[in-house]
Amino acid sequence: MIQQYLKEANTKSNMLSLFRLILAIPVFIMFQYYDTEPTMKYWIVAVLILASITDNLDGYLARKYNEITELGKIIDPLADKVVVITVIVMMYYFKIIGDFYFWVIVLRDVLILLGGLYFSKKLGKVLPSNYIGKITVGLIGLFIIVALLNLGQNNWLYLTLYYLSLILSFISVIAYLLRAIEEVKWRKNGSV
Repeated sequence: MIQQYLKEANTKSNMLSLFRLILAIPVFIMFQYYDTEPTMKYWIVAVLILASITDNLDGYLARKYNEITELGKIIDPLADKVVVITVIVMMYYFKIIGDFYFWVIVLRDVLILLGGLYFSKKLGKVLPSNYIGKITVGLIGLFIIVALLNLGQNNWLYLTLYYLSLILSFISVIAYLLRAIEEVKWRKNGSV
């Protein structure tokens, strides 16, 4: 299994996912200067935009070059979760977001991660990300950028992204659970 993952790591798409995972480190470091360096929020936003570009590009490359791998199905959503959780924790620490938003996003990612581990063991394969999950992460990312740029909590864009990302966070967990349960049912019935 480990040999297979090492072999799969050497694809363009998986390298981009690994790069995105590593981007959590500079984001964390930059947040250490968030209060003292006024331009730091722009640097953080720039790194988050880079992470978003790599997220879109790795999926495109995986499909284009037929590099869809089991490792990619793990590392791509893991990289998303690590970057998002790093940013959300730091935003919560600096009081950029409130308790409710923090807990919804963190619990969403923890539930999907634990559910993914459970269902992967049951199914013998990793469930890939779906469009609802990707859209949710995209909206969370946009909200993070708007909140970091301090456009104001009464701004229509801030409020729209805030509520949409919360609603889709709940929907994405339910959709993931239903999809996983359906896969298990198909597996038991011999359809998979």
